[in-house]
Amino acid sequence: MAYLVRRSPNRIEIRESRVTPRGARSRVLASFSEVLTRDVLERAAARASRPFGAGVLVRRAHALGIPVRERSREPEARALLSRLRRGAPLDPALAASLRDALARLPEATVPEPLVEVAEWVGANAAERGAALRDLLDLYGRIERSRLPRRRRGRARFPRFSSSLEAG
Repeated sequence: MAYLVRRSPNRIEIRESRVTPRGARSRVLASFSEVLTRDVLERAAARASRPFGAGVLVRRAHALGIPVRERSREPEARALLSRLRRGAPLDPALAASLRDALARLPEATVPEPLVEVAEWVGANAAERGAALRDLLDLYGRIERSRLPRRRRGRARFPRFSSSLEAG
């Protein structure tokens, strides 16, 4: 039977247990970071010695708070899109071939709220971290520019205590 094991806060393994003459043993079928995808499940199924239900693993991932995504992140497409958005040159013959290949795929419209964040597709962790630091710096400057908040004064009367004193 396949099961999930959290190795670190963002590293998870799909393992399979089996009985051997020396006792119960387990082996890693697949490991992934943070998000369980169909690709990971397929990789685990290919290495498994007996069939397992992907649905059981998906439900267990939800119970453990592990995000599940149907599709993989497609890092190559994200990297290419990122390069093109930044104005990197692309060989015209390759661009024409890419256009033809993309025309054969089913088309989906990008939701309106996601159009504005399209520039972050393909951004690496360092770029996202720099943007977050800039945003936090801006927040700090805005907070420092505000007038000081009025602080609550001390209570005029002493508080009553509900504890009984031993007499």
